[in-house]
Amino acid sequence: MKFIGIIVSFFILFTLTALRNAGAQDSCSHQCGELLSTCSCQVTCQSLGNCCPDYKEFCLQISPYSGSLMGGKGFLIENTAFNTSSVLTCRFKQEIKTSGYTAEDGKGHCISPLLYETGFIPFEVSIDGGRTFPYSGTWLSVHHSKVSDEEKCTLVNETKWQYYGTSNTYGNLTLTWTHQALAETHVNIEVWGYHETGDSYSENWLAEWKYLYTLAREIPNTGKFTFTPIPAEGNYSTWDFGILRITPSSYSDGQSNIPSLWSNEHALAWHLGKDFRDDPNSWATAKCMEWDRKEDKLPNFKEEIIDCPCTLAQARADTGRFHTDYGCNIEKGSVCTYHPGAVHCVRAIQASPQYAAGQQCCYDSTGTQILTHDSTGGSTPDRGHDWGSPPFLKPPRIPGFSHWLYDVISFYYCCLWSDNCQFYMKRRPSSDCRTYRPPRAASAFGDPHFFTFDGLNFTFNGLGEYLLVESDLTSLRVQGRTQQGRLPNGTGAQGTGLSAVAMQENNSDVIEVRYSEDLNLEVLLNQKVLNFSEQTWMDLKGLFLHSTPDQNITVMFSSGCGVEIRGNGGFLTLTVLLPEKFTNHTQGLFGVMNGNTEDEYTFRNKTTLPVHASPQQLFEFGANWAIENGTSLFTYDTEFLLNNFFYGEKHSASFLPVFFPSEDPADPLVEEMVSLCGSDPFCRFDVLTTRSLQVGNSTRLSHQNHKLLVEHLEPVRAMNSLGQRKELAKRRGPGLETHPVASRK
Repeated sequence: MKFIGIIVSFFILFTLTALRNAGAQDSCSHQCGELLSTCSCQVTCQSLGNCCPDYKEFCLQISPYSGSLMGGKGFLIENTAFNTSSVLTCRFKQEIKTSGYTAEDGKGHCISPLLYETGFIPFEVSIDGGRTFPYSGTWLSVHHSKVSDEEKCTLVNETKWQYYGTSNTYGNLTLTWTHQALAETHVNIEVWGYHETGDSYSENWLAEWKYLYTLAREIPNTGKFTFTPIPAEGNYSTWDFGILRITPSSYSDGQSNIPSLWSNEHALAWHLGKDFRDDPNSWATAKCMEWDRKEDKLPNFKEEIIDCPCTLAQARADTGRFHTDYGCNIEKGSVCTYHPGAVHCVRAIQASPQYAAGQQCCYDSTGTQILTHDSTGGSTPDRGHDWGSPPFLKPPRIPGFSHWLYDVISFYYCCLWSDNCQFYMKRRPSSDCRTYRPPRAASAFGDPHFFTFDGLNFTFNGLGEYLLVESDLTSLRVQGRTQQGRLPNGTGAQGTGLSAVAMQENNSDVIEVRYSEDLNLEVLLNQKVLNFSEQTWMDLKGLFLHSTPDQNITVMFSSGCGVEIRGNGGFLTLTVLLPEKFTNHTQGLFGVMNGNTEDEYTFRNKTTLPVHASPQQLFEFGANWAIENGTSLFTYDTEFLLNNFFYGEKHSASFLPVFFPSEDPADPLVEEMVSLCGSDPFCRFDVLTTRSLQVGNSTRLSHQNHKLLVEHLEPVRAMNSLGQRKELAKRRGPGLETHPVASRK
């Protein structure tokens, strides 16, 4: 191993020497992300020490790295100094240009543009008037609801804005903002409206944010504006869904892609015409009837959306297909504005395949699903998925705004501004759970212990990189790396644990979660370490990624496969959830998912081990699923990883773990182990092999969590009546210990 390290060091030294001798002929200009002949412009080059000399000049690092898809947010280019006389042009997706500038310190600045999509957006920078764009980086465009309050202007008492002109809702309205966010003394406040034009579900169906008029011009940038709304006139009064924008007064009215603060998108009741204020109920009723007639001519999206989980426990457990609805989150005590009586809602993560529709499922404090035929607080499906749907850009796939246009403003027409909610519920009835099938779960944790999709468990203490699960259905691959545990005295233990997990499905982005050498948890996107300081939810290619504050990582693939990873006791805990369609389409350490335990321990050559195979036989089974460099998804960006896993064996033949750790009554640790672990064999095994109660306790908790997850994912029979559903939820538990809050969106 030492010899290999010398080879790697010599290779890096040779590369750098060759680069100097070549006169730095290879440049990262226009080539960020590429591996060149004598040096690298890839993100791993900094840790490997083989970057081209101008890597930091042309491959841009920015701060902040994210902002609303509405645009108008400035960001700093941190690692490159420009000539102060340079005129910067910033270009996004090779087509959308915004004006940048160079500050007195030589640092470049760009403004993010209005986009109709979320996710990482490539951008380039020109310093020659837009003739060439040699500098490049990425910008994260996020759903408008996911940016911080400091990045928006605030509608004080937002409900009043959206009910203005209805019964007893009049007076002044106030808008506030962080005045330091716009570096000018005077600002303008503009009104923008959103619409979608063309034929529904056709190529000419287009989305547009349109500047309407300036509400206030040249007002002092104090961070507060109060006014009394007057009814809009002419064509402006037909816009009932929109947004406010604050801009420096030095820019023209409606000028695109300039420094901006946007409000929340909202129902524009405060700006609607005199006909609305004279009789809001009649106005809204007419709008509701018009919407109902339009819906009658549109295709039935409800036939292709996934049914809801039967209970809240199932909804929270099925993390590959459902995620918390941010407008009704019991963990944050939210008030669910649009679903009274609910305490928690989830949304289907993926939009439906043809119509890009969304599913929403809401539950009360007993864990019972609320249906619209029982209550107006029932969960409602969506013609436009709230989070949008790849490839975005066109209706009804625009994140947030298509949903508002087809599912939210219509709720105002029929339910909030008039008493016609039966029309809305007729078009948006709750889905029950008759066709819902829970996923199957497999887990690995501790030393490590594997729990397969079909319910078997075994311990495999191999040292190397292994295939955990692979599917020919979607080209899903989940790979795991194990490293030797450490005893309290620093020497190596006779056991291993998961230190990294990498995954991909079809041609999606590659995600890797790993412990760094200093035991910090890192998440890599296509070999680059991610930063969750600004965003904890990311829309990526072929998947969604979510990180909690305590770094529980969830990857949600487009197939409905969910992967959860947590750091516990120095080892990773992994759970993979697969929908029913993966039945008979899996192989690897997690077995063949088909309900038959007899073929769970299947080798690559399709031979099998018996269910009660010995630990030594199972060690051979695990070793058989070692991966190769040609199929590896892992990043090897340190000398340690290169030496031990890239150039080293994928399964260490020289490492032999302990199969039966002995319990010596004279060992003082045994008494503490018994007190901690009780009869849990996995906890006891890990305490003995690592001499660590912390590792044992982490294993014990992971084992408990897996058993609870499997229990929550047990299939249940759908119930039609509210009483039956409540009895079902009572038997299975609410799924979350918390204090219920009256709620609704």
